Amino acid sequence: MIRSTTEMEFLMHALKSTLRVEAVLLSLLFVTNICFAQSSGDDSQQPAPAGQQEQQKPPQKDLPNAPSSTPQEPSLGDLGFPSSEIQANPEQQALLDKRTRMLKTHQKLGLITTAPLIATVITSLGAGGKHTSNTDRNVHAGLGTATAGLYFATAYFAIRAPRIRGAETRGPIRVHKILAWIHGPGMVLTPILGELAFSQKNKGERVHGIASLHGPVAIVTAGAYGAALLSVSVKF
Repeated sequence: MIRSTTEMEFLMHALKSTLRVEAVLLSLLFVTNICFAQSSGDDSQQPAPAGQQEQQKPPQKDLPNAPSSTPQEPSLGDLGFPSSEIQANPEQQALLDKRTRMLKTHQKLGLITTAPLIATVITSLGAGGKHTSNTDRNVHAGLGTATAGLYFATAYFAIRAPRIRGAETRGPIRVHKILAWIHGPGMVLTPILGELAFSQKNKGERVHGIASLHGPVAIVTAGAYGAALLSVSVKF
């Protein structure tokens, strides 16, 4: 009886130990499952990489009335300039370029003409006296002819230069054109009157009649020509 009681106590003690071990194991297993579940939830809540986020973002469409994200500078049309004035006109530009070239040539020839004109005026002092030689008159006539030729070449480039529609002439250019109405006819009359005077001198005659106006017309012409040069050289 004592032996059976002892065996019963031993079995009860062993059973209790086994239950305790199983309880500990069940507790460890339960805690392990909870930790694993929490770690899985955290991984699912972590944000995706930057590349995947960009791919997952849906394309944004600009709203009809929304302002553009990139600022743009105002165009000339936005500032009130009409399109007819903004657009380039190749024909008008070519016309302007041709006018510029011809007027530059006119300016250069005008300066070159000044040299024989001054020489003609100087040699006139020895070509119209009583004791002048035939050589002096020939030199004077030759310089006068060269001056007239250069003058008309100069005038050609000014007259044939294309006109720009709507351009107004003002200031020194207007004075320059007004003086052309003086030295232009004078440059035509001076060689004609000079030829008459030259013919009379070669015949031994005294310069008379309309030929006597050769000197005064030449002086007025040279003065108007010089003033025309100054009008575009001096700003006023």
